[in-house]
Amino acid sequence: MSSTYGKVFKISTFGESHGRGIGVVIDGCPSGVDFDHDFIQNELDRRKPGQSKITTQRKEADSFEVLSGVFEGKTTGTPIAIVIFNEDQRSKDYGHIADRFRPSHADFTYSTKYGVRDYRGGGRSSARETAARVAAGALAKLVLNHYGIEIYSYVAQVGGMKLGKSYKELDLSLIESNAVRCPDAEMAEKMFTYIDQVRKAGDSIGGVITGVIKNVPAGWGEPVFDKLHAELGKAMLSINAVKGFEYGSGFDGVELLGSQHNDEFYKDETGKVKTKTNHSGGIQGGISNGEDIYFNVAFKPVATIMIDQDSINEAGENVTVSGKGRHDPCVLPRAVPIVDAMSALVLVDFMLRARLNKL
Repeated sequence: MSSTYGKVFKISTFGESHGRGIGVVIDGCPSGVDFDHDFIQNELDRRKPGQSKITTQRKEADSFEVLSGVFEGKTTGTPIAIVIFNEDQRSKDYGHIADRFRPSHADFTYSTKYGVRDYRGGGRSSARETAARVAAGALAKLVLNHYGIEIYSYVAQVGGMKLGKSYKELDLSLIESNAVRCPDAEMAEKMFTYIDQVRKAGDSIGGVITGVIKNVPAGWGEPVFDKLHAELGKAMLSINAVKGFEYGSGFDGVELLGSQHNDEFYKDETGKVKTKTNHSGGIQGGISNGEDIYFNVAFKPVATIMIDQDSINEAGENVTVSGKGRHDPCVLPRAVPIVDAMSALVLVDFMLRARLNKL
């Protein structure tokens, strides 16, 4: 089903941007996991709107309620239901596009597929749905924390403004030190200023988020069609506004010879198998090899802009679409925890599948 992800650790999200609320049902979470309410709320706080002047000013606390699956602070092994009630809907902001197709939105495709669409903020196609994923991803992180797995994501590019540094050159503990979520203070300030300029012009801008996953053991992944990198790609491409995914050397790797690109094996002083380089991005043959997993996710400019655009309505007539409401001029700062969450959901599912393979 299109609203369900995972084979063992399964999540199903529900709800719309301007409905009563959104939420997620998590099935397959092991029992006995400490359900850290504060940690999950903090992850949601990283994604919620209204964090700074370069994000949408919609005011949502994104406080969540647990309806099932947790008893005395621990998961029970039964389905966990989490709901986040919407608090600051302004559906009237969307009345002007009730019969109009906004450029580069899902309005036309949803209308064509279903014959009906919720025009209030995009309904089910709204990025507000990702809050449910972040809640589920936070729980997945809690499971992975027991195994020392570390997940990081940060803004590496805004428009043509590139950080130009490898993640190994950065202090990833600084990701949350600024509103852009770029772990380089100087570049973060420049990015913030640029995004604010774009916002004031009523326009939007895209960019790139880099993901890094450390301490994944060798052996996670399912060939042939469920390769680890393929699932990561699918997970990232399922996020609103994502237009591209690359891992390891990615597209730059095509410029290297095989003799330059191959990652040679050796044993370190503890006898652990390592590679001298990591062009493979920690994945070979679709299975983790124990090295760092790293990847880039490209986000397009937010489709809603405060500039009039030509379009058509449901009757096929030429119309002008005017941008209204509260929207992000750049989705990247709030998308960082979403990339984190999807990484965690992919990894926890493969972790549990790896266990099943060895029963």
